[in-house]
Amino acid sequence: MDILDPVTLSGDHVVLEPLSHDHLDGLITAVEDGELWRLSYTAVPSPEGMATEIDRRLGEHAAGRMLPFTAVRRDTGAVIGMTTFMNVDTRNRRVEIGSTWNAVSAQRSGTNTESKLLLLEHAFDTLDCIAVEFRTHWLNLQSRRAIEKLGAKQDGVLRSHQRMADGSLRDTVVFSIIAVEWPAIRTELRRRLAAH
Repeated sequence: MDILDPVTLSGDHVVLEPLSHDHLDGLITAVEDGELWRLSYTAVPSPEGMATEIDRRLGEHAAGRMLPFTAVRRDTGAVIGMTTFMNVDTRNRRVEIGSTWNAVSAQRSGTNTESKLLLLEHAFDTLDCIAVEFRTHWLNLQSRRAIEKLGAKQDGVLRSHQRMADGSLRDTVVFSIIAVEWPAIRTELRRRLAAH
């Protein structure tokens, strides 16, 4: 299986479906839950920009750089957010899990942890990746803590790495999980989800 082949990943709490325009209304409702686009330290599409963001992500998929997903609650069928495999390096079997956001009502519900588990299982167990990266804004402390709780190790900080929509410069914190670490991390993530 190629890293970019669309696939549906299903867990007990969340289903990751290949992103499509059919998800537009649900994604607009999800992003309005908490007005996530107003956060200065992350790039979340506004309700008005959601269709453009779907087009962008699907274009990145067509160009061989991204595999985008929509996160859906398994119990209600409600769309709760987006996530992707991005910065795909097929030759070296590396991906980044990123461009992720979840509705505020879905945060701390176990759905994000399970989404990461599903993506990591697919990356390491199905796609035979050697490493999975995570990147976030230096100021996004919630995201940094969540990535560390997954078991990822900090590789470093890319200073003045990107210009944000407001013109400010973003320092990007880079984390990764490598294949040899994956079995222990998988066991811990499954334990955490079972206790949730």
